Amino acid sequence: MQVAILGCGYVGLELGRQLHSRGHDVIGVRRSDEGLERVSEAGLEAVEADVTDRESLSAVPDVDAVVFAASSGGRGADAAREVYVEGLRTAVDAFGERDEVPDRLVYTSSTGVYGDHDGDWVDEETPIEPTTEKTEALAAAERVALERPAEYGFEGTVARYAGLYGPDRYRLERYLEGPVTEGYLNMVHRDDAAGAVRYLLEEGLARDEVVQVVDDEPVEKWAFADWLAEQCGRDSPPKRTKAQRLEADDLSAAARRRILTSKRCSNETLRELGYEFAYPTFREGYHAAIEGYSR
Repeated sequence: MQVAILGCGYVGLELGRQLHSRGHDVIGVRRSDEGLERVSEAGLEAVEADVTDRESLSAVPDVDAVVFAASSGGRGADAAREVYVEGLRTAVDAFGERDEVPDRLVYTSSTGVYGDHDGDWVDEETPIEPTTEKTEALAAAERVALERPAEYGFEGTVARYAGLYGPDRYRLERYLEGPVTEGYLNMVHRDDAAGAVRYLLEEGLARDEVVQVVDDEPVEKWAFADWLAEQCGRDSPPKRTKAQRLEADDLSAAARRRILTSKRCSNETLRELGYEFAYPTFREGYHAAIEGYSR
């Protein structure tokens, strides 16, 4: 299988490594020289292109599958729409109008599209209610991923990621130092975020569907922080209720909405499809970080 990963960054590089190790041809697409260097260091074919530039995408060879993992780089809502919506639409058109059309597209979205569910469980059947301009852009991009490929005769999949963590993104000090605001954490280790997409591609599953990519155990932030402190030999960090955090005058409107957003994400669909997690919960996923901290 030949796979192009558009936006071959944190998860994309790991996806590329997993696919390459299993005998697939992988093309990692980035815009910057630094990004391209990382793709090459991972042993993948590096191609310079920008998902918002139709002409530049012509440099990417024909492939069997396209994974759209591009990021807006933490910029504002306008950048999110430009990359996630317009960039995805541009990419689908660019590959769809070729003589050799891909078999499928996978778009990596976010569980942020659900909005607030007051701590209740959500799954792929739960209506999405994006509450910020960025999550509205993500929701619009999901519609593009599921609808536009059909115009060219191929199929789309949405992999809806929970909060990513892993090497270089454990954020230990954030939870060890505190203060920690109450709420739920829905997480997935980088290796499983990549592994789930690799599995769906290899098995040909979840075509024209949404799959939630999250580990087995959403956890309350306070409980997670206490567990992490115990494992690292630290005192439990200070804690705040949502009401206490919202009293601060340094919060943007978007930050306030994030604090008020609470849900638990189910991975039942992914489990039923047969994916086996390398890190089923945060306990396994944080083992390396805790060992490194304790040395």
